[in-house]
Amino acid sequence: MIFGHVNDLESAFGWLPRPLKTAVEHLHKTDFLSLPAGNYDLEGKDIYVQVIDMTTKPFAETRAEVHRQYIDVQFLARGREKIGVAADTGNNAVAEDLLAQRDLLFYSGMENESTLTMTPGSFAVFMPTDVHRPGCAFDAPEAIRKVVVKVRLSLLEGV
Repeated sequence: MIFGHVNDLESAFGWLPRPLKTAVEHLHKTDFLSLPAGNYDLEGKDIYVQVIDMTTKPFAETRAEVHRQYIDVQFLARGREKIGVAADTGNNAVAEDLLAQRDLLFYSGMENESTLTMTPGSFAVFMPTDVHRPGCAFDAPEAIRKVVVKVRLSLLEGV
């Protein structure tokens, strides 16, 4: 997992592999508050963008998830959000397996969970080995605008 702020792209994250750097650069230069919610292709289905308006929920009402074919680059454009995160130990109980349909596996919980605090401009990169629990309320549920850039994992092979 990688965590940072888009304003620090060149000073702290210049080493990112090209596909991830492309994703973070897009987050830095795009005004997501003026775009309608929806999906946008950046590099076809290899790198695409989801602009999501949602309301955060109490921690107990959210679900831990992983993806196997795509890396998630999650970015907060508006509001505050907590995201639970932990390494995928292989010991988490599967709640729902949607890998074949949506590259999404939900766990009923996760071992050794920590939390990130997301504020506008924050981004977090979740690899397939990172369990994450997005959409958790900071203090109380609030409306947020988040962006998820999906980067096909195979783009990093050989990097």
